[in-house]
Amino acid sequence: MIFNKETAKKTAEVLLQVNAIKLSPKEPFTWASGWKSPIYCDNRIILSYPTIRNYVRETMAKHIEKQYGKPDVIAGVATGAIGIGMLVAEYLGLPFIYVRPDAKGHGRKNQIEGFIESGQNVVVVEDLISTGKSSLNAVKALKEAKINVKGMVAIFTYGFDVAAENFKKEGVTLNTLSNYENLLEQALDTKYISEKELVTLSEWNSNPSEWNTI
Repeated sequence: MIFNKETAKKTAEVLLQVNAIKLSPKEPFTWASGWKSPIYCDNRIILSYPTIRNYVRETMAKHIEKQYGKPDVIAGVATGAIGIGMLVAEYLGLPFIYVRPDAKGHGRKNQIEGFIESGQNVVVVEDLISTGKSSLNAVKALKEAKINVKGMVAIFTYGFDVAAENFKKEGVTLNTLSNYENLLEQALDTKYISEKELVTLSEWNSNPSEWNTI
């Protein structure tokens, strides 16, 4: 769920402003999964804009403290959330680690990079939630290392039902700065999209795997 409406609208505004999120109902994108989509999100772009990244860093850090209290460590999910996760950890004055999709096949064969002790409390930072599978894979690695995962915080979520189901199944709390619903509201308010495009974008979100523009 979002932290609050004001944050959700403001975050959507800045993501659209720097093209971290692009909406293109007439010329959809093709995701790696093969899905056709009228939206493409790459939140790593915000790292190139100091004012925007500072807003995201400070807003996320303050919400983490309010929601969870100050954890022992901040963990970023590789690779998309390494940058923003480290910025949040720096703002809070906390240690930072990141979690790879899989353990390395050489050297120390780490999946968790950085120093953390079993029993410590961690909040996981993610940049984007789609189905939630890769994010929850990181949570699984942390739990297997006997680390206490207090919850996950992400910049943006598409709000898919399957993601909500996956997080509920794993018993992981997810909070986001913004989501698809508030993004569409902001895009319509600023005339980034038309009423007709809003209908198309809403239809996609209700059934993304089957959606097409025909």
